[in-house]
Amino acid sequence: MNLRSICSEAVRNISAGTTRAAWFFLVMLITGALLGGYEAMSIVQLEQEAITRISSDADTKALIGASVDGQACDGLEMVHNGPSLAGAARAVESITASSTPGMELPAYEVTPGFIKLLASGQKTANAASSSASSSAQQGATSTQQEVNETADTSGIWISTDVSHDFGLVKGSVMQTNRGDMTIAGVFSWPNDGRDTRFAYAAMIPVSASSGEFTECWAKQWPVSEQTNDLLYSTAIVSGTGGNTTVAQVNKSFDSRYNAYSSYKNRMTVWLPYVSLAVGVIAGVISVRRRRLEYAGALHVGQTKGAQLLEMTLETLIWAGLATIACLALLCAYCWRMSTDGWMNIFIAACRIPATGFAGAMAATFLAGLSVRESQLLRFFKSR
Repeated sequence: MNLRSICSEAVRNISAGTTRAAWFFLVMLITGALLGGYEAMSIVQLEQEAITRISSDADTKALIGASVDGQACDGLEMVHNGPSLAGAARAVESITASSTPGMELPAYEVTPGFIKLLASGQKTANAASSSASSSAQQGATSTQQEVNETADTSGIWISTDVSHDFGLVKGSVMQTNRGDMTIAGVFSWPNDGRDTRFAYAAMIPVSASSGEFTECWAKQWPVSEQTNDLLYSTAIVSGTGGNTTVAQVNKSFDSRYNAYSSYKNRMTVWLPYVSLAVGVIAGVISVRRRRLEYAGALHVGQTKGAQLLEMTLETLIWAGLATIACLALLCAYCWRMSTDGWMNIFIAACRIPATGFAGAMAATFLAGLSVRESQLLRFFKSR
């Protein structure tokens, strides 16, 4: 048989229902879509968990209980594989607004790096809110360039609660007992388990070289034990003892969380093997139910090579179409549900229908090799 005859025979078998292609197509489609969708959903949940931690400053640590070198603290973001953002802070005399003379506003002097950290939190919250509502393409984290552009140190920064109470926005001027202060920015500080001191406070940018600070903050994702060592390196050695320690800024999250470990140990990691097994079973059944036909074809002169090619083409049609349909569904789901990096999630999920397809193709070929003309009489008796 020439190639054209083999292809036309395979198409006729599909169209006539001889191969039961529709049933095998449904088996492969349902398996690939359900298992692949479960895998994609699990990874999306891990992604959302990570985004929640990042937006809640669970990846931020603070050195407390020691005097801190502000320049060394701000310089941590320059360390290779170190924190992405770092800054120092110290409490100072409260600010009293002229409009509310009986109400003191807690104030802190902070380095430019600390302002970047506050600005990054605001950008992350805005991005997460936008992506959850409408845009699946909107990233949950801002780039370093965006943070630098947002971190304006020309004036003071106030929390959203202060902004609401005093009716102040970026660019407003606040009359205080220290003179007029321009609002350079407003930062979000929700009550979600993080340090509550900054929920109602004003941040006054100062030079990192302007004396000693009382704490150093560092933001790094993924969280690394190296962050603790780097934070300790910013402490100024003194003769007095103290309770110097590194604490997690948001204590409502498990400090032992490891994003990489959660991904590697997810429950769905074994699903490609299930899909492979289903594909192998489907391929074996597709050949076994027609072994009498195949043995008879060999008896009347069909070559083994032509028969194997015909089997492979038939399986390629029903398994291939099912795989393509699964990939389309998974692509749509990942694009719609993922907040950031949907392509990586899609690649992980598409392994499941891909292994099912590979199993069906390999099983069909190997099962076809086991069919011989000498088995015709036995197949006929046991039909």
